[in-house]
Order: sequence, then structure tokens, then C-alpha cells
Amino acid sequence: MLMSVATKIAMQLNCKLGGELWALEIPIKNMMIVGIDCYHDSATKGQSIGAFIASTNRTITRFYSRVTFQHTGQELIDGLKVCLQASLKKYHEINKTLPERIFVYRDGVGDGQLPAVVEHEIPQLLDCFKQLGSDYNPKVAVVIVKKRVNARFFHMARQDLSNPPPGTVVDSEVTRPEWFDFYLVSQSVRQGTVTPTHYHVAWETTGLKPEHIQRLTYKMCHLYFNWPGTIRVPAPCQYAHKLAFLVGQSLHKEPHAELSDRLYFL
Repeated sequence: MLMSVATKIAMQLNCKLGGELWALEIPIKNMMIVGIDCYHDSATKGQSIGAFIASTNRTITRFYSRVTFQHTGQELIDGLKVCLQASLKKYHEINKTLPERIFVYRDGVGDGQLPAVVEHEIPQLLDCFKQLGSDYNPKVAVVIVKKRVNARFFHMARQDLSNPPPGTVVDSEVTRPEWFDFYLVSQSVRQGTVTPTHYHVAWETTGLKPEHIQRLTYKMCHLYFNWPGTIRVPAPCQYAHKLAFLVGQSLHKEPHAELSDRLYFL
């Protein structure tokens, strides 16, 4: 028991100092994965924090982080442009090239806010690329991640109903015909019914098949270094949540710039 505790502490120290604990084989080269989430500040009334996490290497195990402050209740992040430009510069600094594909996983958005995200945030992202050079035009996918869903799925095994195995994707019958959306069961739970996560692809110019986007999303659920299994949302989303929570609960100001390439908030 003591060895297990000591090992987990050592692993967390390793992460916070910039280490990489495990990785997955991701065939798509020259790609950046972004996670965005919001948290409402507990100390300053009228302020909320938007956290922005972007991967900086091919195996999606190193990340660059930024935070932006805005008015309370405002889920839409206005400082997106600044955060994305800074992360693209960091990516170029490390890899000597800009990413060809960018996947953005946006957490904390309800169905009622979807049109606002499409009209307000996605144009900010696309406008940002023009400022880096007229010839830079990456392929972009923006995926809205929704955890609060009422849908439940069951697996029929002989006469018994059980939870579907991790990696189960439901993308027909119960999805919306006008959307490109799917449900993903990424966790294995021992008690009760597993809750799927609903993904809505709001913008997609990457040219990947739906199956590849679903597989990439499931792979991202394995890369959260605080837990040795899979989690409910892609790892960059969970890192963004942890960072926004830390700043909103404890720091109440922007973290030091030198920490931006470390997972110090784990």
C-alpha cells in the first residue's frame, strides 16, 4: 500500500517537472490538440477564468497552457486569439514548423450556447491563422464536449444487460440528424450505470472520416497522467478544467509564464 502511494507521488512529481508517463501511437503527424474550459472565480465577483491547453509534440504528451479572465457567466472566451497565437508560436519554436491540423475540444457549453460558440469563438480561431501569415491555413475541427447527458446505453449479453465496454461509440438512431455528433463510452465503471459523453463536431475541415475522429477522441481519454486508466473527457479538456479550477479557487491571478510548458496544476 505504501509503495503504491509513493509511486503515485513520484509519478505526479515527474509530471509537474515536465515528464511524460505514457503515450499512444497516433498516426496523424504534425497535429495540435487543444482543450478549453471555464471556471467561475470564487474570490472576485464578476470574473471567470478560461483555461487553454495545447499539445506541443507529436505524441500529445507535452502541453502549453494559458489562462484568460472574463466576466462571470460568460462561457465564451474572448481571449482565445491571444492564447492560440501564443501556443502556435510555442509549437513552432519546438517543432520548427506550424501544425497542419488543429483539433479543439471545447468543454462547458450547453445546447443553448452552441450557436453563440459557432458564431463567436470559431471565427476568432480562424482569424488568428491569417495573422500568422497569408499562406498558413491549417485544417481545423472544433468539437463541443458535453458531460451532462441523460442518455444511457446498455449491452445485451445473453439474457443480462450490462454496461457497454469502453470504446463503445453510438453515432446513429439517437443522435441529431442535422448535427455531426456521437456518444462515446470511454470508462469502465464497477458500480451503477456508465454515463456516456456527448461530442458535437461544430466545425470540421480536417478531411478525416467520422470513425477516425471518434478513435482519436477515445485515444485522448487515455492521456490524463493523474489516472492510469481512461477518463470521461479527452485529456486536454481535463487539464484545462484543472488549470481553471486552480486559478479560480486559489491563485486568482495569471500563473507565472515560465510554468506554461509544465503540468504544474495536476
